[in-house]
Amino acid sequence: MASETANQNSHEKERTVHLLDELFRVEEGPRIGVRLWDGFNWPGDVSTSTKIILNHPGALRAMFLPGHELGLGEAYLYDDFDIEGNCEEVFDLAEELARRTSGWRVKLRAAKDLLGLPAEGEHPWLKAHGDKSRRSPAKLSGRLHSQERDRQAVTFHYNVSNEFYKLWLDRKMVYSSAYFQSPEEDLDLAQEGKLDYICRKLRLQPGQKFLDIGCGWGALAMHAAGRYGVDATGITLSEPQAELANGLIEAAGLGDRCRVMVADYRDVEAKEDYDALASVGMFEHVGEALLSVYFRQAYDLLKPGGVFLNHGIVSRVGEIPHAGRNFIDTYVFPDGELIPVSITLKAAEDAGFEIRDLESLREHYAMTLRRWVSRLEKAHDEALKYVDEPTYRVWRLYMSGSANGFTRGRINVYQALLSKPGAQGESGLPLTRADWYGTKNRAA
Repeated sequence: MASETANQNSHEKERTVHLLDELFRVEEGPRIGVRLWDGFNWPGDVSTSTKIILNHPGALRAMFLPGHELGLGEAYLYDDFDIEGNCEEVFDLAEELARRTSGWRVKLRAAKDLLGLPAEGEHPWLKAHGDKSRRSPAKLSGRLHSQERDRQAVTFHYNVSNEFYKLWLDRKMVYSSAYFQSPEEDLDLAQEGKLDYICRKLRLQPGQKFLDIGCGWGALAMHAAGRYGVDATGITLSEPQAELANGLIEAAGLGDRCRVMVADYRDVEAKEDYDALASVGMFEHVGEALLSVYFRQAYDLLKPGGVFLNHGIVSRVGEIPHAGRNFIDTYVFPDGELIPVSITLKAAEDAGFEIRDLESLREHYAMTLRRWVSRLEKAHDEALKYVDEPTYRVWRLYMSGSANGFTRGRINVYQALLSKPGAQGESGLPLTRADWYGTKNRAA
């Protein structure tokens, strides 16, 4: 019996090493190493910055037999394999594997080998903890981008735990790209710099009325009220976010001119009441079908001569979306849509806006995400006080993949400054951007 088990183990190991030789090996040498469940290192004791850990003999089967990124992501979430080192590097390997296995003959040969590996050991975390304790896939109901379904989508992502987010975001809990003066700049300084940069782009002045659409934990609204003296309102669909934000506002002594409300952007009724609007990191939830509704609502809320800064992630023109549900849609941002910037700007113009400026912060977001991942990894044990291991891995994986996407240019993030012209076409804006890059405004 012991001899049969040993032979079986040897066979599984040989088949796994054969698959690694077929799929993972590259001509210039390995960039990523692999350690098997018995401690064996492939392709040998070679020093690599990243190592994939196969936790049982059926790990490669669990990873690749489903044939799509969702299956691969779930194999990581539920501990068929782990990643030591730089998680971002795995995405370059995944792109290379997709290219090398694009032919049906290669896929058929690989599937035959994968089927020869055992299935009974798959998803160790689920076997140990049970299905109910995991971060389940998003299950939304209702019409796509209806207000109720959007509320479900937003709360699925943001109502995880305020304490979890505090562990790895900056001290003001800004959950969007920072703005770096140099690659070495501290995250806290870079996020404060981004808040100030937005306020300078909007040219906020004391006494103005400002609305932050999708305000998160209120950092931008608080910065605008505290540093620029505006009357600031933030809206979010997450009650935990609003509760924490309003507590921070009161603690900062800004309650007389700053507040955060739980509201959908479509329900704000203050027509032509605001001097300036911002939407930072919320736009991805709108959906292409509702672009005209979104921009028209923003246009109607602004006074003539007002300005709107729209900051959002976009896809590359010609990028083919994944067929079926992918990892991000299932576990991270359900119903999120990345739309090419050319389409979004046309929708803004159709609503009546004049496009005054467009700036890509692609490299800034890659740097931001790497800092978030590093801080999250260092806080792994602390994070498990607020979320379970699969939830921790969702954020580690999606933020690492996003950093890779921004670096390679598959996705981008733009700040568009939009103006609502006056009756005679006047913009009220200066001839140059000099004030954006000068001394920071410190109006009280």
